[in-house]
Amino acid sequence: MLLEILDWGLDARTMQVIFGLVIGAVFGIAAQVSRFCLRRAIAGESEERGSAGATWMVALASAIIGFFLASRWGYVDLGGHRYLDPELPFLAIILGGVAFGAGMVLTRGCASRLTVLSATGNLRAVTVLIIFAVVAHATLKGVLAPLRVALGSVSTTLSFGSFSELPMGAPAASAVMAVLAIYLIHRFKPSWRDIVSGVIIGLVPVLGWATTSVLLFDEFEPLAVQSVAFTLPWSDTLFWTIASTSIPAGFGTGLVGGVLFGSFLSAAVRGELKLVGFEAAPQFLRYAAGAGLMGAGGVLAGGCTVGAGLSGSATLSVAGLLALASIVAGALLTARLGLRARHPLVA
Repeated sequence: MLLEILDWGLDARTMQVIFGLVIGAVFGIAAQVSRFCLRRAIAGESEERGSAGATWMVALASAIIGFFLASRWGYVDLGGHRYLDPELPFLAIILGGVAFGAGMVLTRGCASRLTVLSATGNLRAVTVLIIFAVVAHATLKGVLAPLRVALGSVSTTLSFGSFSELPMGAPAASAVMAVLAIYLIHRFKPSWRDIVSGVIIGLVPVLGWATTSVLLFDEFEPLAVQSVAFTLPWSDTLFWTIASTSIPAGFGTGLVGGVLFGSFLSAAVRGELKLVGFEAAPQFLRYAAGAGLMGAGGVLAGGCTVGAGLSGSATLSVAGLLALASIVAGALLTARLGLRARHPLVA
């Protein structure tokens, strides 16, 4: 669609990288301003959980409602996408989600939050992301791939892959999420800045789906339909950084670059750039373990808190919602066991 309107002489892949940069920058700014992170809502300080949870729910409601409207108006087409596949690898999703949830508590941040923090000078976040990307790539295509294949083979076939396939499924879910978001806003009273940031963050995945499935889709050079996520994009970014002469950048690589740029710009304007490092060896070991759990868990679950939790759940995908529930369960269990990191500089 836009390839015909925006005749810049660029191919679909390059245009997707550019749009990924723009979308990522918007996400990075909104996430940096609001300190957006599911971990804060689950295992953060007691005084911030309610507000953080309300902001996250605003984002999820915006994603579900936005995706429903975009689909109805013909701006999104996910036909054949894995999120809509009725074949559900439930064991990999559950174990991966629990592992990711545990990892984000150990590192005091999910992959998206750590990406934002890394751009503001947080060297702990940078270290975690490097380990996260390496382990994710190893799980996708390296030494841990056999484990992924084995766990993924344990599956069940459902009668539908998304609740949107049910009669009135999407409208009903949109209405319920809107009411729930409004209730949480009324109860915990997050700032208007956080509410607006939550809406923006929730609509960014919808724009990602629209960009790759319709707006920049080229039937002569079809590319993967994807949206905002951090597990696969960080793996691709790592591989592209090492071998860019043989592997072209894609939407995910552009997205990561955009989030880093937007977060840095926002932190610079707000005077929040600050170098932060590890304080002791045990602290590094805890963060490294959490990074490994998130890397492997994100791949097994089919996404992170944003990839599966927002982009996947926006489609009302059974797989996405199961992954999100498993991540929450893993985080709650880890926090309940008292394993959360106690270093507020990384919050």
